[in-house]
Amino acid sequence: MLSSSGTKKGRLGLLACTALVVGNMIGSGVFLLPASLAPYGPMALAGWIVTAIGAIALAIVFGRLARLVPKTGGPYAYTRAGFGEFAGFLIAWGYWIALWAGNAGVAVAFTGYVGHFVPGAASGLPGLAVGLTALWALTLVNIRGVGIAGIVQVATTVLKLLPLLALVVAGLAAVDGSRFTPLNPSGLDPVAAIAACSALTLWAFLGLESATVPAGDVANPGRTIPLATVLGTSFAAALYILVTIVAFGTVQPAVLGASTAPLALVAEQLWGPVGGSAIAIGAIVSTFGTLNGFTLLSGQVPFGAARDGTFPAFLGEASPAGTPVNALIVSSLLSSILIAMNGSRDLVEQFTFIILLATLTSLVPYIFCALVELVLYATDPIRYRPPPRIGGLVALATIAFLFSIGAIYGAGAEVVFWGFLLLMSGLPVFVWIKRHNLTARAAPSLRHQAPASPSFKETH
Repeated sequence: MLSSSGTKKGRLGLLACTALVVGNMIGSGVFLLPASLAPYGPMALAGWIVTAIGAIALAIVFGRLARLVPKTGGPYAYTRAGFGEFAGFLIAWGYWIALWAGNAGVAVAFTGYVGHFVPGAASGLPGLAVGLTALWALTLVNIRGVGIAGIVQVATTVLKLLPLLALVVAGLAAVDGSRFTPLNPSGLDPVAAIAACSALTLWAFLGLESATVPAGDVANPGRTIPLATVLGTSFAAALYILVTIVAFGTVQPAVLGASTAPLALVAEQLWGPVGGSAIAIGAIVSTFGTLNGFTLLSGQVPFGAARDGTFPAFLGEASPAGTPVNALIVSSLLSSILIAMNGSRDLVEQFTFIILLATLTSLVPYIFCALVELVLYATDPIRYRPPPRIGGLVALATIAFLFSIGAIYGAGAEVVFWGFLLLMSGLPVFVWIKRHNLTARAAPSLRHQAPASPSFKETH
């Protein structure tokens, strides 16, 4: 059935896709990142700008790929089309790591803002208990069914933007310019400082590819997905930069960096304790909603990959309600282990390490996708009618690729080390799945080809 606009009813339009991008991007990062960025001072703003440019370039890349490879699956589908089966597996594996590692980071951010009301709940065993309780409560919600999880997601998405917009409107008038000196208190050279900030701030842009994932349910995807991706990314970038200006312009960096609820601290400077509590409540709602969304995806991604024969089959088993129960439980177990392993760090350090790990594993699909269109142009020119301007194509791919490489450099040696180990841990899984799939395909043909054994009656 068609609506008056000529699109099928129930399909996602421009507004819905833009909201999907914004809703998936704006979550825990903007509420806790000011504390992680505080040691870099105003140089963090340069990091935000560099990240925004790189993210918009990636958004354009994903928009173009949505036209060339109109398949559901986003980065996984694009990488498989350009680089083949193994690269597709590696992207699916890395994306899954990013989701369950990201879930751990969001749970830590949730704990920090709960600590605004119950100070003892933001550290030690109580902090671990709060984070794990929120994680497993939402895991159970998602096991009950996607419909219930969707209700939670819609409610929290509607509420998350209100406190941030209020903070920006009121805070810009109270910014003190003297707080923006020194420009680079970190002691790093400017390039290294910007790279480090970019690696951190990219966490807040993860999800920019959201509109590409449900491509099969988007009305006029060739136009809607590119426009929604760029609009959503640009809106989020502007909001992030404005929030950081307000935070750095109203609170001393040293105080900001030591806070487990930095935007609540900013709101207290503007409106007193009531304002701080209001922002903290908004952050709790936002991080809880983000945790729900990441939990939903952390089950759906391995579930879909298993159904596609890319991941182990047991992750593709569903409950009677149709939910990916095994995938949800395994993902949440991995998130829980990561939270527990980093429990000895203070909350801001814990959050910083986890989001860098999640960001690193997300950069792998971004690097591949930056070059997919060049590969398709070289190997499958039939897709291009008319041919693109090769100079612009190369420039866009170069910006997206170099930005992704630079963000990996900024993540630091420890994060790259752990991220590399996690990615490489997928290699035995790929070998095992290939062997299993080949055996499964060979078994029916062997049964048909083998001569039937004579029965007892035929031989006697």
